[in-house]
Amino acid sequence: MPVDQPDVAAIAALIGDPARARILLALSANDALTASALTAEAGLSAQATSSHLRKLLAGGLVVVEQVGRWRYYRVAGRDVVAALEALARIAPARQSRSLRQSNRDRALHFARICYDHLAGRLAVLIVDGLIARQAVTPLPTPAADLGDAVWTSGPSARSVFTELGVAPDFLHGDQPNVPLRPCLDWSVRKPHLAGALGTQLLAAMLDRGWLARKSRERTVRLTATGSTALHGALGIELPERIGG
Repeated sequence: MPVDQPDVAAIAALIGDPARARILLALSANDALTASALTAEAGLSAQATSSHLRKLLAGGLVVVEQVGRWRYYRVAGRDVVAALEALARIAPARQSRSLRQSNRDRALHFARICYDHLAGRLAVLIVDGLIARQAVTPLPTPAADLGDAVWTSGPSARSVFTELGVAPDFLHGDQPNVPLRPCLDWSVRKPHLAGALGTQLLAAMLDRGWLARKSRERTVRLTATGSTALHGALGIELPERIGG
């Protein structure tokens, strides 16, 4: 009996169209956008945007939600976000089309939400600080029994993460060498912290006002309070003009 194979080419064709790629990238930078907002973001006509959205909906790459009189489009889940992030890591750089786009790209590179955890240059700097404080221990070589982990929790993990507002159960009782989940950052080409610990750390930083998020956008801004706190907790040095 024949076994069905995934039709990778069909999805690649959907993403590979330059106009649809711009729509998907715009949606990946935001929680949700209306068709009119996408028209402006992607630099397309309203008719072309509607046509491309129908194809993306039919292909299962985007979903739509009715909120009052507005229809909001968003990327259809974690797998689509992960696919776009993976493609971004191997894609050649492209020049921003406007000053507005350049500023947005700079903000995305500095600090953004990668589905449920922090990504960007700030996230990589936080990992560097965690390693310096011995809250995270890099693995010298991949370990088969630890899956895709590149770090484990270090001897200071519980105290350092508690200082950052995170107290996950698996760090209670001074248990070092717990594998931590990485996510390779497309903008920095280095891993940042993902998984449950990454999710809780992002939530704590938002709750404490260290990060500020704009409605329906993935970019986050490091506040002056957050800059001071991260310098004190992890020794992170940042320029005076901080991201976003």
